[in-house]
Parts: sequence; C-alpha cells; structure tokens
Amino acid sequence: MSTSQAVLQIQPHSTAINTGLDETYRKDISEALSDILGGTYKLTIISHIYHWNVVGPLFKSLHELTEDHYNDLFAAADVIAERIRALDSLAPVKQVSFDTFVPESGDIKERKAYDMIVDLITMHEDLVRTMRRAASIAGDHDDVVTEDMLTARLAFHEKALWMLRAIATD
Repeated sequence: MSTSQAVLQIQPHSTAINTGLDETYRKDISEALSDILGGTYKLTIISHIYHWNVVGPLFKSLHELTEDHYNDLFAAADVIAERIRALDSLAPVKQVSFDTFVPESGDIKERKAYDMIVDLITMHEDLVRTMRRAASIAGDHDDVVTEDMLTARLAFHEKALWMLRAIATD
C-alpha cells in the first residue's frame, strides 16, 4: 500500500459512533451523496467551460449566470464532501478523465448558447432528481442534517433551472 493510500484509509474509532444513525444507513447515504458530489463537480466544470466559451446575443446573461452557478457549485461540493466525512465515510477519491466532463453532444466550438442552456438544464434536472431521492431517504431515517443540506441544494438547482429556462425562452 502506498503512503497516499495509507493516509486515505479510515482508521477504526476507539468508540462506536452513536449519533442515532446506524452504520448501514450512513454507508448508503454516503454513497448517494458521493454520486451527488460527482454530479456537482461535473456541472461545475461544464458551467465554467460554457462561461468561458459562450458567444452570441445571450453572451452577457449566460456568462454572468454560469459564473454565479460555478461559484455556488464549487462551494457546495465542499459542503457535500464534509457531510460525507461527518457520516464517517471518505469523500470519494476517484480518477476521472477530462472526457467525463466534455458535453456528449459535440465540440465546444460548435455549441450555440441555446444548446449550452439545454445541456445545463439537463444536468441540473438530473441532480435534482438524485437529490430529491436522497433527501427522501434521509428524511425517512431522521437524518435532518443531510435532508436540510439537500433541501438547500434543491432550492439552488430549482432556481437555476428557472433562470436558465427564462434565458432560453423566445
């Protein structure tokens, strides 16, 4: 085992965690939060790429909106990762290639502002659905901290969707 792998290994606690959330639930919700964290990072990067590369009549509004979004998303990633750690799991450490973040529907230089908005809407909606499921599970297990965090994230994403749709409307 390398030194970096050894550092990332969870060391056994000297006392059992007794916060009212059982170990199986904490593991399951941490996996769900890890998926949300991955989706948040992907959306952060795509929002940043679109921020840099948008052109046309929607430039100013989309340029400013994507900047607001990627800043919020980047901060949210830290909050989500810290919740995973508080649940006694490691924040995911996965090797991800840049190809994972390239929009599926073509080359950036060929992307129209409207197509960028459609991509962003799709990604926000995917995260909303995933978060809504995880928030429901957290609520069922009386994990009000995770549920509250996800409720706040849902509010951000639903507002982002409203704004993106408003920009894309003729």
